[in-house]
Amino acid sequence: MRQAVVWITGASSGLGLHTAQALAESGFTVVAGARSFGKGKAAAGCQCLPLDVTDPASMDAFVQKALALTGAPDALVNCAGMLILGACESYSLEELRQVMDTNFFGQAAMISRVLPLMRKQGRGKIVNFSSINGLLGIPFEGAYTASKHAIEGYSECLALEAKPHGIQVMLVEPGDHRSGSRAYRRHSQGMSGHSPYKAAFEEGTAIIARDEAGGSDPDALGKRIAKALKKKRLPRRLRVAKLDQHLAVVLHDLLPARWFDHVIGNYYCKHANLESRKQK
Repeated sequence: MRQAVVWITGASSGLGLHTAQALAESGFTVVAGARSFGKGKAAAGCQCLPLDVTDPASMDAFVQKALALTGAPDALVNCAGMLILGACESYSLEELRQVMDTNFFGQAAMISRVLPLMRKQGRGKIVNFSSINGLLGIPFEGAYTASKHAIEGYSECLALEAKPHGIQVMLVEPGDHRSGSRAYRRHSQGMSGHSPYKAAFEEGTAIIARDEAGGSDPDALGKRIAKALKKKRLPRRLRVAKLDQHLAVVLHDLLPARWFDHVIGNYYCKHANLESRKQK
């Protein structure tokens, strides 16, 4: 029998790489795309092609080459993403655009290229990587959180529109995982030594790095996605996170905003916030 074909973006590092390899190990035919492919880098078990989801010509070339290799995909997995850490005030418009172009517009652009292929065959599955940050915000990830909130809303609309054509949509909402690539976790240029957010930023980003270093197993996440894609019906959401992050989502929805902000603020920036209050 023909193996199911999956096209996946952002597959050279992080959760995208682990997901691509888990899919290949689970028996899928995987065409993996990333900017670094074609430059000596590859994902084991996958057919790797260069892909920049911010470049229309690169996306068109990827689709044409992937079609020649495997025919139309049974599934598209959108993993490409980047993060710029900084205070909301510190982001330049260029930095905001970089994050949105990669995380949100790149997903939408790939979907617009693949949907006609899936409609023609009367079936398909689309997996969009969101995040716990698509459900709540934390300090100094404003641009990333905005992009993930956009993915959440877009995917809900897409699921309603695509369902009559036999196409299913699933949101993946990872918590912290041990897979981060520093190349895609830059600091905003506006976070200079004179920033009024400097102390809170340093405390908050240290906690973010600590939580990611002690996060969940990225291979387990990839296996969960492979298992979901083998089912006849995709779940609408696949949240893969530790218990405390599941709890944070629940508290975000249940607590008054002031109480939830107090909890999150004390977790990420307790000492800096205390010092700031003393100075006032």
